[in-house]
Amino acid sequence: MTTIYKKHKLKRKQSYLDGKMVLITGGTGSFGKKFIELVLKEHKVKRLVVYSRDELKQEEMRTMHGFTDSRLRYFVGDVRDRERLSRAMVDIDVVVHAAAMKQVPACEYNPTEAIATNIIGAQNIINVAIDRRVKRVLALSTDKAVSPVNLYGATKLVAEKLFIAGNNYSSSDGARFSCVRYGNVVGSRGSIVPLLLHQKDKGEITITDERMTRFWLTLEQGVRLVIDSIDLMTGGEIFVPKIPSMRLMDLAKTIAPKCRVKIVGIRPGEKLHETLISREEMLNTYELSDKFVIRPSTLFKAIPNDLWHIAKKTILECYSSDGNQEWLDYKGMEKMINVK
Repeated sequence: MTTIYKKHKLKRKQSYLDGKMVLITGGTGSFGKKFIELVLKEHKVKRLVVYSRDELKQEEMRTMHGFTDSRLRYFVGDVRDRERLSRAMVDIDVVVHAAAMKQVPACEYNPTEAIATNIIGAQNIINVAIDRRVKRVLALSTDKAVSPVNLYGATKLVAEKLFIAGNNYSSSDGARFSCVRYGNVVGSRGSIVPLLLHQKDKGEITITDERMTRFWLTLEQGVRLVIDSIDLMTGGEIFVPKIPSMRLMDLAKTIAPKCRVKIVGIRPGEKLHETLISREEMLNTYELSDKFVIRPSTLFKAIPNDLWHIAKKTILECYSSDGNQEWLDYKGMEKMINVK
């Protein structure tokens, strides 16, 4: 997408994370590990708590992947467990909420489990953060939350609404809640890229529909968006990155140019194209050089934010993967996934 405005500049002497106690839910996932890696490398956090329900993955992070920094703490717990969350958030300043059930077929087959994690878990994060007087909470969302057609997207839409509304219940000097919303992460666990790389060795890859398009970004881009949004947030914003689109057919040709392509049809709960900002949301959307910011319209108290003085009201009508102004070519995608 062509950058219209100069890169935003706020008067920030240091990262908000410096000197803070930080907790990340879902910390053993693809995003969580990259977030921990960059934060420990580039920021002076006082403590970084890895909160997740799989003790084996935590042990593998320590023993196999070298996550042994003295600032790290490993906390076994589920976002469904409010009491355990309350214990984990003692003295915490910042929470990054990345834990979720996100596999569309699994959510469709296990709807009550998806609701328990993605919705009740979000509610627990909000309530405990308010009780523990956490300063900033940033939740990860997805393009599938916009006009959802599957349960995963529906639960993330509800979670977004909960986090934005959480600002109404927090005291004036208490917790602030915002969200980031982005598209497909190249190489993340369970995404199409690892699947195509696996199928490549068999000589045939599968694509659901030749017309399908998706937004794409790297793990590092997603992490840097989150860190920057923590700096910028004051409560209620939804941050959306400006990222390119690519057709899945072009993706297949990039990863496996010599393989046969089998068209298998759109699966239940899938869209041909994804939308990051709907037409209705565009009415409250502002634009910076590298991201959009959806201004909250459901807060019952005013929260001052310098963003609305430096951002420009967007002129776009919708932000969808098929109507995007920026597209990835073969070389661009190869660079993102390091295809040999």
